[in-house]
Amino acid sequence: MKYVQEFRDPKAARGVLAAIAAVADEIGCTAAEPVRIMEICGGHTHAIFRYGLDKLVHEGIEFIHGPGCPVCVLPMARVDDCVAIAERPGVIFTTFGDAMRVPGTRKSLLQAKADGADIRMVYSPLDAVELARRNPGREVVFFGLGFETTTPSTALSIQQAAREGLGNFSVFCNHITVPPPIRALLEDPHMRLDGFVGPGHVSMVIGTHPYDFIAEEFGKPIVVAGFEPLDLLQSVLMVLRQIRDTRACVENQYGRVVPEHGNPVSLAAIADVYEERPTFEWRGLGEIDSSGLRIREAYAAYDAEEKFGIGYATGRRTAEEPEGCACGAVMTGRMKPTACPQFGRGCTPDTPLGALMVSSEGACAAYWTYGGARVAEPAE
Repeated sequence: MKYVQEFRDPKAARGVLAAIAAVADEIGCTAAEPVRIMEICGGHTHAIFRYGLDKLVHEGIEFIHGPGCPVCVLPMARVDDCVAIAERPGVIFTTFGDAMRVPGTRKSLLQAKADGADIRMVYSPLDAVELARRNPGREVVFFGLGFETTTPSTALSIQQAAREGLGNFSVFCNHITVPPPIRALLEDPHMRLDGFVGPGHVSMVIGTHPYDFIAEEFGKPIVVAGFEPLDLLQSVLMVLRQIRDTRACVENQYGRVVPEHGNPVSLAAIADVYEERPTFEWRGLGEIDSSGLRIREAYAAYDAEEKFGIGYATGRRTAEEPEGCACGAVMTGRMKPTACPQFGRGCTPDTPLGALMVSSEGACAAYWTYGGARVAEPAE
């Protein structure tokens, strides 16, 4: 409880909020001309709304919600591929619970399960490896999904399956990396961002140097942050101080967890099992070069995409979004969830049109859960 108590201290929070207000006044930011700070990670978005930080900070600070929810940025075509694999005879399809209700163009994994597919929720890819051991006559597929945070555990599971010669285990790899979409946003001439709160969990694996380009090439400050209220407030203050001092660098507020150069064991496992994809499609951002990972040839026997001849192995990549769905705009910070015409109408937690409403890191889910839910006014 040490860090929970320290980083939720109301007295300390009031002190940081006062410091934020003072620097914001120095900069001259107002509600009409705010400093726009993007929190990259969906976990940060939920923490901001859970603790009401958006209402506590100076009115001249606007939080922009970034594409740091791996379930949310997955295009619908990849969900369709999951369903197609799961519906094959003899397949046990395993996935984290976050992905069960994400809609594809035909159905979600949860709907496919209701229709008879053998789809099981697991807490680790090692659970899927164990299922493969226990079911030698079945093909067990794990839905490999997530940023650099979850990539090492999938890599280690593939290595374990290879050591054991488990030919009935494979991974449908949808692992992606954080820096390329941030570059894509910064290169968008219509996107105005003044600074970033960097992802804590991803940075535990990759360290802080992969973000150097944000400061060095684009002149924007970034502060890697933890997930408690004071973590986020301190990070906002650090970003503001960089802006005030007309400097830009990568700072690490989450030093108690994030090492400068990342986790060498995790990075070694990733390098052994994966290589960059030439391109990968992101919901809302389109194709981004070198932003996804694929399984190396040495582990091709454990690549579900190749084993089942699906996804990028066939060249099929895109699927149309539901009419009126604004997931892409919300995910890239161009629109707040409540401005989406479907929010609270055609799209609710019970009837989601997109992953942002059902993912535990989705921006729409944060607005809905923590009191930000306000149905958009109908267009005239």
